[in-house]
Amino acid sequence: MIRKLAKYLRPYRLPAVVSPLIMIGEVLGDLCLPYLMSFMVNYGVLGTDVLDPEKGSRLAASILDILGVAADNRMGTTVAFGGLMLLVTLIGGMFGTLCAWTAASASQGFGADLRSDAFRRVMSLSIEQTDRFTTGSLVTRMTNDITRLVDFVEAIIRHFVRAPMFFIGGIIMLLNLNLSFGAVLLCALPVLVVLMVLIIRKAVPLFSVVQDKLDRVNAVVQENVGGTRVIKAYSREEYENERFDRANREMRDTSLKVTLLMTFISPVITIIMSLATAAVIYIGGLRAGIEGSGMTVGSVMAGTSYVTQVLSSVMMLTMIFQSVSRAGASAERVVEVLDSDPAVVGGTASDGPGGDVAVEFRGVSFRYPGTAGKDVLHGIDLKVGRGETLAVIGETGSGKTSLVQLIPRFYDCTEGEVLVDGLPVREYALPELRAKIGYVMQKTELFSDTVENNIKWGRPGASAEEVVAAAQTAQADEFVSTLPGGYGDFIAEKGASLSGGQKQRLSVARALVRKPEILILDDSTSALDLATEARLQSALREKYADTTVIMIAQRIASVRSADRIAVLESDGTVRHCAPHDELMKISETYRDIYASQVKSGALL
Repeated sequence: MIRKLAKYLRPYRLPAVVSPLIMIGEVLGDLCLPYLMSFMVNYGVLGTDVLDPEKGSRLAASILDILGVAADNRMGTTVAFGGLMLLVTLIGGMFGTLCAWTAASASQGFGADLRSDAFRRVMSLSIEQTDRFTTGSLVTRMTNDITRLVDFVEAIIRHFVRAPMFFIGGIIMLLNLNLSFGAVLLCALPVLVVLMVLIIRKAVPLFSVVQDKLDRVNAVVQENVGGTRVIKAYSREEYENERFDRANREMRDTSLKVTLLMTFISPVITIIMSLATAAVIYIGGLRAGIEGSGMTVGSVMAGTSYVTQVLSSVMMLTMIFQSVSRAGASAERVVEVLDSDPAVVGGTASDGPGGDVAVEFRGVSFRYPGTAGKDVLHGIDLKVGRGETLAVIGETGSGKTSLVQLIPRFYDCTEGEVLVDGLPVREYALPELRAKIGYVMQKTELFSDTVENNIKWGRPGASAEEVVAAAQTAQADEFVSTLPGGYGDFIAEKGASLSGGQKQRLSVARALVRKPEILILDDSTSALDLATEARLQSALREKYADTTVIMIAQRIASVRSADRIAVLESDGTVRHCAPHDELMKISETYRDIYASQVKSGALL
């Protein structure tokens, strides 16, 4: 899975390649420091003769000669090698900083491009697919999973060279000090590797589980934040708190298992490092007392540093493997999104042949993907003339919203076909098809922006005059004008600062500013009083006479003035489509709805 994402690193291959090369400079500096320290201790602090055939060093003598320091000048020797250690540290730090910058440039660029592509893919998915993934899971994949991949790329770039160089270079430098130190590594390394493998093998399967639990936590949080008014209205705070606590506990418990396993790594390495260091000191002490062994105090001190570097590199490699495992789980989830081809794919046509019929349903049946049982819609044949106002009414759950969602291809019908301007909707390019349609949905969605920008969201290029005109037709201008900032007034997230009726009117204005050929009103005036709704419909007939209007409503008072009313039966069929007066004579379902609303006073 990770390999599939490698293409996102290609544009940043220069810093990705340069960074490990720069890291070589930092690692070489770190490997030199213990050696320089041994020279400083042996020939500066302890005063060992640098030219001594047994304990002296030709390399140290050459360095002192280059620096112009006398071999018998202990203070000069100490300062010289101490100064060299400081210089090497500074140069290594510069290499490290540059390596960190180039690695971050590559990894963050990788993450930005990957996140951008993943977001575009999410935007191209059908409603069916976003429902399948769930909102919480998509948010987690776009944020947490991609962040893990970014961290992985940065870690690989920085440590891919560092860990092996420390491992190999440390062993070489350690053996160069004294071959006896090799026995310590020969004992310590296999134990450390076996323990690391056992821990990682147990932890890896839990990484995917942690991400799934995080999905659940995100989903619960989003549901509760979005539905906070309903929760408070029904005093269900305690229930939702318990529901969140369950999801949170499950994530905590799984994360705790992983954390507990991973926490063993640090003490295990610390114990093995301590034992190895003690072994080096012990061996060094024994060898130092043997004449001709070549062992010195400085060598022992350097040996402990190199043992630590070698064992640390093993831990570094272990953490890289852990990072690979975590990134593999995240990569699988991100690739699943990237590999999801849109279920609804557009054609190439930009327009149909036209004619008197704006929308036509030919033998349309529909069932939601992945569901069993009877069709939601069955055998619907219906024509909507250009400029006609067609109302759709029926019992709750009869499929009214499902019917109009087939027009902009939110879903595709399972049988038959839907035509717009005489051309099947499947043959349209999706942007061209949806540009013809102004859709006002059942659930009002507004954005945290100004009133004007929310209306212009329907057509970004609309002028201020067009925005006002659309608002006036939607009967929104009367309340927008009273806001402190007028059309520049800021709307809270999801329109929380507005009433239901105000949100609906702004949504209608957003659709009208598009100047659509087809206007779909999906129960989008339910929060309006009858007088406001009547003014809205009158303004639509007057200013949008050429627009084909398909409106869904629950109230007969909202639809009785339509040119025709299609009655959706409970079995998902349309048996009657006619004006109000005619339906009162021929449709029993319509009469029942009318009678129930007369009885309840809904027609008054």
